[in-house]
Amino acid sequence: MASETSVVTPQRFQEGFSYADYMDQIKVNKARFEGFYKFQIKSEDAAALKELASRKGGPAKMLVLGEDWCGDVIRGLPMLARVAEVAGLDMKIFPRDQHHDIMNEFLKEGQWMSIPVAVFYTADHEYICHWIERPVIAEKEMEEIGEAIKAENPEINDQDYGRERRARTAARSEFWQQASVDELKELLNKSIG
Repeated sequence: MASETSVVTPQRFQEGFSYADYMDQIKVNKARFEGFYKFQIKSEDAAALKELASRKGGPAKMLVLGEDWCGDVIRGLPMLARVAEVAGLDMKIFPRDQHHDIMNEFLKEGQWMSIPVAVFYTADHEYICHWIERPVIAEKEMEEIGEAIKAENPEINDQDYGRERRARTAARSEFWQQASVDELKELLNKSIG
């Protein structure tokens, strides 16, 4: 949870990468990021996100922690960029492994350095809320996918398991991106009031 004495000052926030600059510097998975960036926010979701951003105390900034090697970031960061675009948010991206001090403020369940993390701030840089990693439905389905693969082929080796798991989770990606948008809207609505 964000503390009252956050290391993310307004000045520090401005040091993050824009989405375009982040894409220019990543080392791996660029084509996958670009593929997931094709995700489009539905018009009704865009309207809801714009309305949330227009509220008193609504989001104006989004800080994102991520790494280019992480599957959840590869799928989630492009979706978060689309959310920022339609809502008119200033989004800044920080590589997690170079910014542990920021990550430590937003640990999943107080202990896991799970990414991506999206942190929302007002125009005056007041913390609103944050969202971590993936939607709840993805957590459930990823477990089911793993169990199904092992049930179908109990002798599967790690490499083949990983390949099959990536293929099956990729097939659910657009649904999970949409579920993430739904969760973000609900979280912001609840946090802003």
